[in-house]
Amino acid sequence: MKRHIPNSITCANLFSGCIGIVFAFKGDLQIAAYFVVISGIFDFFDGMVARLLNVKSAIGKDLDSLADMVSFGCLPGVVMFQLLKTSDYSSEYLPYLGFIVTVFSALRLAKFNNDVRQTEDFIGLNTPMNTLFICSLPFIAVDYPHVIGSTILLIAIVALTSFLLISEIKIFSLKFSDFSWRKNKIKFLFLLLSAVLIGVLKFAAIPLILVLYIGLSILHFRGENKEVAN
Repeated sequence: MKRHIPNSITCANLFSGCIGIVFAFKGDLQIAAYFVVISGIFDFFDGMVARLLNVKSAIGKDLDSLADMVSFGCLPGVVMFQLLKTSDYSSEYLPYLGFIVTVFSALRLAKFNNDVRQTEDFIGLNTPMNTLFICSLPFIAVDYPHVIGSTILLIAIVALTSFLLISEIKIFSLKFSDFSWRKNKIKFLFLLLSAVLIGVLKFAAIPLILVLYIGLSILHFRGENKEVAN
C-alpha cells in the first residue's frame, strides 16, 4: 500500500494543475496562481515521502515529470497567453508567444530526466519556481498595470525565463533528504528570507525571491567550488 502514497501525492499535483489551467483560461489568473501553490506543495512532498518510505520507482519519476508538465509547463504558458492577450500592443497571434514558456518547460523537464548531473541539485531554473514567478505577475499588475501590461516587458519575460529553464546555471534544490543545518543551511537561509519577503510584499515578492534564489545559488556553488579547489 505504501508504494502508492507518493504517486497519489503526485496525482494530486496534476489534479490541482488541471484546475489551475481551467481558471487561467477563464481569465481568473489569481485563482490559478493559488492552485499553482497547491501543486507546488504536493510536488515538494511527493519526493520526500518516496524517500522516507523508500519506494522510488521509474513510474513515479515519469509520473512526476508528466504532472509537472501540466502544472508547471502548460499552466504558466496559459497565464502568459492571457497576459499578452490584454497587453498594450496585443494582436490576434501575439498571445501565442506565451506558450514558448511551455515548450521550454518541456525541454527543461526532459533535460532533467536525462542529465546525470541533476541527481541532487538543478542545472537551470526548475519549473515550479519559474511558474510561481509567472503567476505572480497578475498580482503585481493590480498595483502596476502599466508595467505588467507592457507587451515588450512580457515578451522579454518569456525570453528570459525560457533561457533560464535550459541554462547551465547550477541551482540548489529545495527538496530535503534530511533537516540538518550543516547540509541545508543555504536552503534554510533562502526559505527564511523568502518568508520575510512574502510576509511584507505577498505575491509581489516572488520576482525578488527568484533573483534571490539564483543569486544565492551562484554564490553557494562558487564557494563550494573554491573549497574543493583548495
